[in-house]
Amino acid sequence: MPKRIRVAVFPVAGLGTRFLPATKAMPKEMLTIVDRPVIQYAVDEAREAGIEHFVFVTGRNKSVIEDHFDRQLELEWTLESRGKTDALETLRRELPIAGQTSFTRQQEPLGLGHAVWCARNLVGNEPFALLLPDMVFKSEPGVLKQMVGAYEETGNNVIAVEEVAPENVSSYGVVGRGQGPDSGFEVTSMVEKPKREDAPSNLIISGRYILRPEIFALLSEHTKGAGGEIQITDAMQTLLRNQGFTGVKYEGRSFDCGSKSGFLAANVAFALDRPDISGQFLSELKGILPA
Repeated sequence: MPKRIRVAVFPVAGLGTRFLPATKAMPKEMLTIVDRPVIQYAVDEAREAGIEHFVFVTGRNKSVIEDHFDRQLELEWTLESRGKTDALETLRRELPIAGQTSFTRQQEPLGLGHAVWCARNLVGNEPFALLLPDMVFKSEPGVLKQMVGAYEETGNNVIAVEEVAPENVSSYGVVGRGQGPDSGFEVTSMVEKPKREDAPSNLIISGRYILRPEIFALLSEHTKGAGGEIQITDAMQTLLRNQGFTGVKYEGRSFDCGSKSGFLAANVAFALDRPDISGQFLSELKGILPA
């Protein structure tokens, strides 16, 4: 039986330049989908999968993320005194317990691989989950929980994947598919942003990983790849020579909230799924859309 996945890493040091000026003073991870920050969706997904320790790799001007996962006693007292028990219970329910969160700084913007390496001492010598908060999913069960099932069966590194149109593969990391079902198949290769004719499949890496700790030794070499940054995909390609990788074509739908169109689509999808606002929102939406 492989070691249980207890730790999750959340890289949240990015500048969010695609959302300027909104992200000039507020982290992009704190932009809201309906009424909950983007980062909260990733944390909830990790909690559902059994994660006990949440590690955030932050940067400058990201202290509001730390505040979000801390108690605000004055706010709690105000809600209690005004009888807003539902809102108070929501805050308390979503708050990690003391000691479950850790924060470390990525002092230079050297890429996703470098951000993961910055968490090495907090993760230790055990397998861990890596969640890119920009990717938000509507799935039941959550994507990471689906991946944990594949990890428990194989003990391998695990990557979540989804299909895209073949003409779009050049924008993503793409995996080669070996034997096995959608719920857990052999990954035979990984290629970063291949030409359509060179892509091993149309299955792209979707921002969720379970990685064994040997990845840290590879990242410590600080080898720069595409864009002059330390890329996690490069380290995984090297690790693939000696360790197994399992792909999970997850059940659900993804929203790339690092893009404006994906972020807006997520707001619509999650709003329509909310019984408390969906009716009125749909009415407003119909009034906006052309006949």
